[in-house]
Amino acid sequence: MSSDTSAGSRGGGFWTNSSVLALAGDRDPVEAITELAQQVVVAAVDSGWDGPPFDPFLLADLLGVPLMAYQGLLDARTVPSSTQHGLARSEPLGEVLGVTSPAVLIEYNPARPRGRLRYSVAHEIAHTFFSDVAAMARNRTRTGAVAELADSDEWQLELLCNIAAGELLMPTDTLAGLDDSDLDIDTLMAVRAAFDVSTEALLRRVAAQTRQPVAVFAASRLRVDDADSPFRVEYVVASRGLASPLRRGQQLPADSVLAECAAIGFTARGTLPGPAAGMTLAVQCVGLPAYPGQRLPRVAGFLRSAGSQTAASLSIIYVSGDVTQPRGSGPKLIAHVVNDQASRWARHSLAGQLVQAYPHAAFLFSTWVLDDPAHLRLGNVHFAAIPDQDLTVASMVAQYGYGPSHEMRLRYEALEACLRTVAEHATRLGASVHLPRIGTGQAGGRWPVVRELIDRTLCRRGLPVTVYTPPGQHLDDNGNGITLRSLEVGGTKPAVGSGGATRLVGAPPSPSSPTTTKRQHGSR
Repeated sequence: MSSDTSAGSRGGGFWTNSSVLALAGDRDPVEAITELAQQVVVAAVDSGWDGPPFDPFLLADLLGVPLMAYQGLLDARTVPSSTQHGLARSEPLGEVLGVTSPAVLIEYNPARPRGRLRYSVAHEIAHTFFSDVAAMARNRTRTGAVAELADSDEWQLELLCNIAAGELLMPTDTLAGLDDSDLDIDTLMAVRAAFDVSTEALLRRVAAQTRQPVAVFAASRLRVDDADSPFRVEYVVASRGLASPLRRGQQLPADSVLAECAAIGFTARGTLPGPAAGMTLAVQCVGLPAYPGQRLPRVAGFLRSAGSQTAASLSIIYVSGDVTQPRGSGPKLIAHVVNDQASRWARHSLAGQLVQAYPHAAFLFSTWVLDDPAHLRLGNVHFAAIPDQDLTVASMVAQYGYGPSHEMRLRYEALEACLRTVAEHATRLGASVHLPRIGTGQAGGRWPVVRELIDRTLCRRGLPVTVYTPPGQHLDDNGNGITLRSLEVGGTKPAVGSGGATRLVGAPPSPSSPTTTKRQHGSR
């Protein structure tokens, strides 16, 4: 996606809001808030958050953000609080957002439908990610901004909070079933209704997870509320197998298939001209709420082309074999997980095999720890180059302790940090990356979560990645054939509600069933 954040007309979706720019800096604000929300999810899971469904009320508690039921509200709001002065967060979340929470209170209407209430609370939690959240009350409305502020650029802040809320409510593997399914806009709108998340958040998640060559986009009229105006593309997010056929700022015909999405939730199917002569793009799209103060809806959807150029080596390759003997040609990097108390590699399991295969690397790791025990801090990585071989072994400190445990020892946040370091090192070496099936042994963990981290940190940087499974254990091509252990997460932190005073005030109502129609779907 383009990183152009220059100021421009409000209808075009460019960024001027001071809170947004302070968070994003030189980055694209959508990318910045998406990555931050993903980091919060990883840290929250390490703190004891679990699901699906993922409860935003418990997330607020872990974040040290108090909640209070207030039936006088339309939905929810975040307000400055003189009685709350930096409540403590869980340790993993503190490393992402700071040790203490802002002095704010989230108020919510408990009479709202449960799905909308969950989304509203997640939206308000996203407000707390911004450094100036306590400067004023933040009210959530149907339009995504306070009515009296509709002529300002506050809608930009609300839009980013919508995106973050979707990331919080649909983390990692909740949509794993969409990896290889045939994408259909009406089916996706039913999924959106079931999870009660924004259409844009769902589509962006689809682009992140699907193995199909598709690109997700959003567009709005170039001239505000002019039905004869061409559309302008606001952003494009291509899946890992597609060279994006659209670009940000590109104009699309006024009478194109997008014009059929004349109301919120209306879906349409059709074609658009592709970037090359004779190329046609198949499009499925849906109407979104208009920008504050405007009448015509925005449009989001996905497109694909059979003639699109695909990028090579962007998906994980699964093989049955020995990771200590990596396959392929050229420089290679083997990455494995060690615990934060390991003065040397273990003599059993994969570590024992690595000791036998590469004793020099094991010696270098022990020397590294003896030089400074602080090297074993979660998130650190040791690299050992193997003499006379174009091979490096990376030891990733991503496991808390060792031995049998009722709690998950693998730390997702530390693993993600390690994988990012591995990605940088492999990129410098021009090396392919070779991994065991991390987290499916004694360390615990869920493979779909680990797979998402590998994809996010390695595959999307264009690094060839191969995951090895011991011979004799059958797996399908996307790695779902293994049976994973279900372990309680939480590490050193007590499970939520197991002790101490909770900061959750009021309880959400009982679930209400989402409703959909055959052609028109609710959308936020």
